[in-house]
Amino acid sequence: MKKGEWSGSLSQDTLTRVSALIGIFKGLRLLFSEPLADEWVKLPNKGPLFDGRRPVDAMIEGGIPKLLLVRRHVDALRGGL
Repeated sequence: MKKGEWSGSLSQDTLTRVSALIGIFKGLRLLFSEPLADEWVKLPNKGPLFDGRRPVDAMIEGGIPKLLLVRRHVDALRGGL
C-alpha cells in the first residue's frame, strides 16, 4: 500500500482503540528503555488499575474503558497529568 492510496474507513471504536494503543506505546518508550518498554504490558502489575494482573490482560478484559485508563496511567507516570 502506498501512502495516500487506502480508501477504506475505520469505525470510531477502532480509531479509539488504535489511538489508545499508540499513546500507550509512545508513553512507555518515553518512560523506559527498550526491553522494559516492550515487556511492561506483559508483566504482572500490583498497581490499583491492574490488581496483580498483566496490563495486557486487564486491557483485553476491560475493553476501551480500560485501554483509556491505562493510557492515562502511563501518561501520569511520565508526568503528563
